Amino acid sequence: MIKHIAFTMYPVTDMVRARRFYEDTLGLRLTRCEASEFEWVEYDLDGGTFALTDLKQGGAPSAETGGSIAFEVQNVDQMVEQLRAKGVRVKLEPLSTPVCRLAVILDSEGNAVTLHQVTQVW
Repeated sequence: MIKHIAFTMYPVTDMVRARRFYEDTLGLRLTRCEASEFEWVEYDLDGGTFALTDLKQGGAPSAETGGSIAFEVQNVDQMVEQLRAKGVRVKLEPLSTPVCRLAVILDSEGNAVTLHQVTQVW
């Protein structure tokens, strides 16, 4: 079912300040930047991608809650239906972006887990 980690994402309230920290302070090299209804930037790292976004999905930056993980799956819609049949709660119904299809579920503790399916390579 799960193939690999697609990306790890952190929400931000001030993208300029956040990018300055990750790029200038930590030295990450910007890989992708998208701005439409929300801002999304990515930093490809060896073995994974780290992303920043101002798309809140009902959350806010917090040292107490940690980050968010996304699992790459073969088919988001099928997996959501399989998980729903097992009683898993869906926080964000499947939706499409210009490059992927995704949904957000809640784990047994109430943590958000993103299911991600690449539909078009950037």
